[in-house]
Amino acid sequence: MSSLFDLSGKVAIVTGSSRGIGRAIALRLAEHGAKVVVSSRTLETCEQVVAQIKSTGGDAFAQECNIASKQELQSLVNATLAKWGAVDVLVCNAAVNPHFGPSLNMEDEAFDKIMNSNVRSNFWLCNMVLPQMAERGGGSIILISSVTGLQGSQSIGVYGMSKAADMALARNICVEWGKKNIRANCIAPGLIRTEFARALWENPKIYEQVVKSYPLRRIGEPDEIAGAAVFLAAPSGSFVTGQTIVIDGGGMAA
Repeated sequence: MSSLFDLSGKVAIVTGSSRGIGRAIALRLAEHGAKVVVSSRTLETCEQVVAQIKSTGGDAFAQECNIASKQELQSLVNATLAKWGAVDVLVCNAAVNPHFGPSLNMEDEAFDKIMNSNVRSNFWLCNMVLPQMAERGGGSIILISSVTGLQGSQSIGVYGMSKAADMALARNICVEWGKKNIRANCIAPGLIRTEFARALWENPKIYEQVVKSYPLRRIGEPDEIAGAAVFLAAPSGSFVTGQTIVIDGGGMAA
């Protein structure tokens, strides 16, 4: 394996990694040598990902965690430090979107849930791992954002607002912690075939509109996001920080 992508000896936490993009990232980080903490609200599905990692010679453990709970986030970090003594890579992937439709019709409860889960939880979790990263000489934080953070939307506008905030969070961590050799970046996927985005890609009208607007003429797959996460976590991304990498089949360019 090229040393550019070698994560041997590194410890990575991936939230929302029992399925979809998070699962693909967890599998690929492990494939490149990282010890991976697989985390989501459902322990059983996390254990299935752990079993898959271990079946190919990787190392991982599962930790149940609801990102809306600060206590559970801290328990996630504490469990990782207790088992492996470090967090070298943090991938904040878990997110929610309880509202689909015009923002005018959104209930306050839904707005708060999106902002608290997609922004505040990432802020909490980053702050929980940053000091020990600094003590150990560096680390990589990767926030899974979205192209909706760069565009307006008729149906998921507030979700897009939360994802734009994640981009700002990455930039701020870059500025505040760069002198400690800590890098922070966002990945902004376009439409990816995940359970989370099912309401979009299963809608024939939306699917056709998206595919027509993407130069590659298709939507993405979860594993096509994982490669960027490996790049940002590994030495290959050692001079990349404060950035948002768009992976959308050319949609933004078109």
